[in-house]
Amino acid sequence: MREWIVANGIATDAELDNIQEETKEAVKQQKNNAWDKYINPIKEQVNIAADLISNVMVNDIDKYNALQQLPKDLKAKPDPLRKDVLHALAVTLETTKSNDYPGIDEVKDYYEKLRKDNTNLYNTHLYNQTEKSALKVQEVKPFISFDAPTVNGFEVLNKYFDALFANNPKVFAFGEDVGYIGDVNQGFAGLQEKYGSNRISDTGIRELSIVGQAIGMALRGLRPIAEIQYLDYLLFGLQPMSDDIATTHFRTRGIQSCPAIIRTRGHRLEGIWHSGSPMGLIIHALRGMYVCVPRNMVQAVGMYNTLLQSNDPGLVIECLNGYRLKEKLPANLLEFTVPFGVPEILKEGTDVTIVSYGSTLRIIQDAVERLEKENVSCEIIDVQTLLPFDIHHSIIESLKKTNRIVFIDEDVPGGASAYMFREVMEIQGGYKWLDVAPRTITAKAHRPSYGSDGDYFSKPNAEEIIDVIKQMMNE
Repeated sequence: MREWIVANGIATDAELDNIQEETKEAVKQQKNNAWDKYINPIKEQVNIAADLISNVMVNDIDKYNALQQLPKDLKAKPDPLRKDVLHALAVTLETTKSNDYPGIDEVKDYYEKLRKDNTNLYNTHLYNQTEKSALKVQEVKPFISFDAPTVNGFEVLNKYFDALFANNPKVFAFGEDVGYIGDVNQGFAGLQEKYGSNRISDTGIRELSIVGQAIGMALRGLRPIAEIQYLDYLLFGLQPMSDDIATTHFRTRGIQSCPAIIRTRGHRLEGIWHSGSPMGLIIHALRGMYVCVPRNMVQAVGMYNTLLQSNDPGLVIECLNGYRLKEKLPANLLEFTVPFGVPEILKEGTDVTIVSYGSTLRIIQDAVERLEKENVSCEIIDVQTLLPFDIHHSIIESLKKTNRIVFIDEDVPGGASAYMFREVMEIQGGYKWLDVAPRTITAKAHRPSYGSDGDYFSKPNAEEIIDVIKQMMNE
């Protein structure tokens, strides 16, 4: 490049040498400025902490000497870190224990202030905190008129996507078989011909670059809906979802968002392939994205609307066995929304709280109807989203009433059911309201075996649910 510039008379060697030296000096100065901006606030904290520790008065000579050494060691560090300051303050509090020594209250106050400040500095902005947060999208109920047509689940999606693409030019959809045949379950049937192959398009078998394409479009202000054909295939695109989509807002401290929507389908299917439900893997890899687990396609539409009204990324996992189930078609397809992190009570009950999501809810409803005939009353709760999970702690209110709880899904043991268990038992303090041991009912540890019998014996079934709940009632 340099030779080309000189050969074309754009600049001389001497001029280029001068530019190079000026650039080096400018970069060096910027580096020094950046370092000063970083280190000076920490050094100020060091000085404040050192003074506070030095001012603590104790009546034990050994403790006094130990405390006096702490600020000396802290100030001796040439490039101190924030954790060094917190460590010195914590050791001071441990050394004085609960004694009310003069000056110790000031140390406590500064320690708590720095903990709060550092939490804000290092542990915030995983999700959008502005008015564009999905959690701030107002709930709008689906309007289903008395004469609403009953259609297949895939037709609900098809009519929704048709209306969406007609009204929002920023929305694009792409993935394996999305374009020409309208996706493997016909959610986009006929829409490529209507809206063009630029907006609704097929891709190769390349989940990694499908996700990369979604990232690039989302960062440029578009609203991509990137389809991963089956939930099992999400593994091939998980790395950029985890490293990039889920962390963009966090890494930029809220300056930049990547509001890509990843659409896929999964859960119950009678086969060894396309039938996994690795929800534990997903929710632990994708903190920073919203993970939506609709039980039907009307609910899925409301979740798409919530995401599109926000500036947050999300994963929507449609139920594989729900596309041909009959649903009433809402009249307000583009308007209604589903609130994230707000469980829905599908059936009220007094004896046992059942917490679940997705396809498994239909198995649970069958079991609960049979239990009713034996005078066992179950409350069924659909969590709706796994990330976030029950932000208002409403499940604990059900547990206070029933004093028994079971978490059910078709992930492997220790997967998403264990995650839900922890949220309610530990975070919400549910253990305080238990009369019997809580349970999880999950799939087996292996991939589902083949066929209808394989599905029955590999994943939770109605008979298993009935047996476990009867055990809980007799415990």
